[in-house]
Amino acid sequence: MPLPIELADVEHAAARLAGVAHRTPVVTSRTLDERAGANLYLKADGLQRIGAFKFRGAYNTVAQLGEAERAGGVVASSSGNHAQALALAAALCGTRATIFMPSDAPASKRAATEGYGATVVEYDRYRDDRDVLTRAHAREHGMTEVHPYDEPRVMAGAGTVGLELVQDVPDLDVVAVPLGGGGLLSGCAVAVKGLSPATRVVGVEPEASPDYVQSLAAGERVQVEIAPSICDGQLLPTPGERPWQVISSLVDEVVTVSDDEVRDAMRLLFERCKVIAEPSGASARAAVLAGRVSGNRIGVVLSGANVSAERFAEILGCT
Repeated sequence: MPLPIELADVEHAAARLAGVAHRTPVVTSRTLDERAGANLYLKADGLQRIGAFKFRGAYNTVAQLGEAERAGGVVASSSGNHAQALALAAALCGTRATIFMPSDAPASKRAATEGYGATVVEYDRYRDDRDVLTRAHAREHGMTEVHPYDEPRVMAGAGTVGLELVQDVPDLDVVAVPLGGGGLLSGCAVAVKGLSPATRVVGVEPEASPDYVQSLAAGERVQVEIAPSICDGQLLPTPGERPWQVISSLVDEVVTVSDDEVRDAMRLLFERCKVIAEPSGASARAAVLAGRVSGNRIGVVLSGANVSAERFAEILGCT
């Protein structure tokens, strides 16, 4: 069975994003290299528009909508980064956006989403099925659903992170990528394996939501109970259908990290690299710091930086 996306889709997305999205830098640090015993290359996508990689997939999707679809508007569910990304992409493409957002999402992310012009509707992350809510709203109001990860155009756009990384830093032994629903990891896996087949790809998810770890062990998608975690952008009960097809075929391994390990990674990135990372954005770095990702030349995706100063200080115990 063919995979939902291929390298050409990621390359076309890169062309579509040229001049709209930022080509984010790769950051290095001698101190981090010494701590890891390896050469680390940090893809700082917190410097992307809206502060996270999500803009890539959202814009790649909305830019391909037809006139009638744009007239109806777009709708999605998101804990924050896809919400902001879709809101901005919709504004840039001349359409409107409605976002279903969990009630415990960071206030700064909701404010930013509304600031881009989107309408926000709250739901309960632990009791409501966000996909059911979103699809019902799309049908009722004639809107196009732009799923935050289970959508090939979103996956291809997200994959431009991995595309840029392997173009800028050839001959990587491994690339570590944060994993939530799987849009970023699946896109990056297609790009990395397409350009550098020998490079290993490792996904990193929080211990509080090990849906991919358990699904890979079972050989099929399973549902897990979600526990509270600071990694709000990665808390999902089951893998996305299309990302699962890619990840189960191309990704070499998925590992988990604890909240404390993520805190350590955030602190080290701030103190040694002067790079801000939100918890989900720092998870891949946390896995390297904890020794769960190994190699001589390691690419690490820092997927987002959307955390308020107050929340950042609270997470690191500075309040």
